[in-house]
Amino acid sequence: MTARDLGLPTVIPAPGLPERVTIWEVGARDGLQNEDTVVPVEVKLEFLDRLAGAGLTTLEATSFVHPKWIPQLADAEQLLANLEQHDGVRYPVLVPNERGLDRALAAGVRHVAIFASATETFASRNLNRTLDSQMTMFEPVVTRATGEGLDVRGYVSMCFGDPWEGSVDPARVVEVGRRLLDMGCSQLSLGDTIGVATAGQVSAVLGAFADAGTPVERLAVHFHDTYGQALTNTLEALRHGVTTVDSSAGGLGGCPYAESATGNLATEDLVWLLDGLGIETGVDLDRLADTSAWMAGELGRPSPSRVVRALRG
Repeated sequence: MTARDLGLPTVIPAPGLPERVTIWEVGARDGLQNEDTVVPVEVKLEFLDRLAGAGLTTLEATSFVHPKWIPQLADAEQLLANLEQHDGVRYPVLVPNERGLDRALAAGVRHVAIFASATETFASRNLNRTLDSQMTMFEPVVTRATGEGLDVRGYVSMCFGDPWEGSVDPARVVEVGRRLLDMGCSQLSLGDTIGVATAGQVSAVLGAFADAGTPVERLAVHFHDTYGQALTNTLEALRHGVTTVDSSAGGLGGCPYAESATGNLATEDLVWLLDGLGIETGVDLDRLADTSAWMAGELGRPSPSRVVRALRG
């Protein structure tokens, strides 16, 4: 009997894990942002519609970054103007600065995210800022957004390893993250931007946040699968009480500013893990696999997701 015949994993709950996990789906933004060929906005809209139909309730839709830097997302306004929003689904967007926030507000967005760095070198290369001056850039964005009633998420990149600086001190990650929370961010997404994290590092970083008095409910994790450790690291985060996990349908994406990064954790692979542990997500794995297989066809290549390949061949 094959995985296709089975269709669903065997469910054996494990003690000490959350009863429910929220999946923060990044496929339409982080997943597509560095595709060489521009994906038509109609395809992106269908992708988001299919993802919502599969039961995902947080769909990061696009980014208001300057089109010169990420041409794939130059259609942000057009996409949002034509997006058929589903009840109970939120559609956050990434805003790099105040100009990005202006565009998000004009588009009627209610949930935004900012993208900070835990290391000096990546802050310089990605944002043209230092660790301190990135905060100067983000503070008016967060203040204005929260003043307008928007929810603001903070991404912290390079939390576990940096291609130029090597391993990252958990204390540095906590320092950057706490500043974003104090600024007004409702949640931090801790990113393994180049996919080098180990379960021990995940435990150390989450433990450092706990020691600093940060409630685990304020933390999410965002793993890349460069060394095949994304699911292992996710399980470690679950053991620490994390209940929000970022992933990308079909394992799409990487980081355009970190050449060694491979794809994000595939949402199907994550759902298979969570389903097998009896953790609720509200996601229909079969419909999700269909969606990612369809998108792989639109992109003209096989899906990187192991579960999609097992279920759809």
